[in-house]
Amino acid sequence: MKNNVLKVHPKDNVLVALADLAQGETVVYNGDAYTVTEKIPAKHKLFTQDMNEGDEVIMYGVLVGKALHFIGKGSLMTRQNILHAAEPYDYRGSNFQWHAPDVSKFAGRSFNGYKRNDGRVGTANYWLFIPTVFCENRNLDVIREALHNELGYAVTDRYKQKTKHLVELYKQGKDLATADLMFAEATVSKDRMFPNVDGIKFLNHQGGCGGIRQDAAVLSKLLASYANHPNVGGVTVMSLGCQNLQVQDFLNDLKEQNAVFDKPLYIFEQQQSQSEEQLITEAIRKTFLGLVEINKLQREPASLDKLCIGVKCGGSDGFSGISANPAVGYCSDLLVGLGGKILLAEFPELCGVEQELVDRSVNEPTARKFMGLMRGYEKIVHDAGSDFSMNPSPGNIKDGLITDAIKSAGAAKKGGTSPVT
Repeated sequence: MKNNVLKVHPKDNVLVALADLAQGETVVYNGDAYTVTEKIPAKHKLFTQDMNEGDEVIMYGVLVGKALHFIGKGSLMTRQNILHAAEPYDYRGSNFQWHAPDVSKFAGRSFNGYKRNDGRVGTANYWLFIPTVFCENRNLDVIREALHNELGYAVTDRYKQKTKHLVELYKQGKDLATADLMFAEATVSKDRMFPNVDGIKFLNHQGGCGGIRQDAAVLSKLLASYANHPNVGGVTVMSLGCQNLQVQDFLNDLKEQNAVFDKPLYIFEQQQSQSEEQLITEAIRKTFLGLVEINKLQREPASLDKLCIGVKCGGSDGFSGISANPAVGYCSDLLVGLGGKILLAEFPELCGVEQELVDRSVNEPTARKFMGLMRGYEKIVHDAGSDFSMNPSPGNIKDGLITDAIKSAGAAKKGGTSPVT
């Protein structure tokens, strides 16, 4: 008989409902029978034992919450009967031994990428527009419309088409209330001027000035990281001139990240231009010339050890941590076994599994850096009057992710089991 419940880890005292369970129904798992005391929707959890106030709730083999009051065996886990809880964590030595998967079948395999002069390989070839301050956002919008439309990167806006259709119907005196507007999916223009340039991206933001200097400093490092990304072939920087995030700060951060950075990089400062029109005209001219240059790049075969893949949330529900995420994690281990890298991107959603990641760290500095990031973020959250228990969204909770620790324990599965560097 097909199981309709699952125990994720032998230590767990909850089961995951794989299908809707009716009140009074008996479910069996590994020979143990449980009577469901109330309706339990698929993706949600039922308790395998009676729980008293303060008892630890274990899932994925780790602490994910504590009982707020007595909970009977077979009852539904809810926000009303358990509270988020997570184990404390600390460095306890680097003794991790990884059992890498067999990757022999992938020996000699490659992917087609863009080779950069610093030895990295991009999976795409983009041009970036980076404003050092939010004051330049409007200029970016103007340039985006000009370049996207004329160079073939614009996506047909189906909503503009719908509006145009309504205008035509209105002129014809047709009934607008019942007009069929479900048509014409957006399609990317196929007549691109530069076939080897995957797109032009505009990093509009709301920072760079008007806040504290520390915010501008962090933003500068972030924008430099975007420019340094191997998927980026060239960069246009738009600056006002008087903002906190000065161009030189950005350049210093870029040099610190990559001392041999040699991609096309064009910088325009509005307060040094004669007019807004001149600024935008020159930015378009120089960027066009840069696009001509990076369009000369061709995809070339590269070994799989050059791949670096980031994994992050995709709208988690109660099945993600037992289905898609472990599958992604297995692929992550295969890639690491081949010499590639995986980036586990969402630090806020690692609450409750810190100790595992600390234990997998290759050395003490790496472990302490990770702990510092987690504790620093937690302090920011607390200083704002919140805490990790508030992380699960209404959609998460509706689909069975009752505490942040449950959500995190499942989310971390995307990173596989390899050493943390």
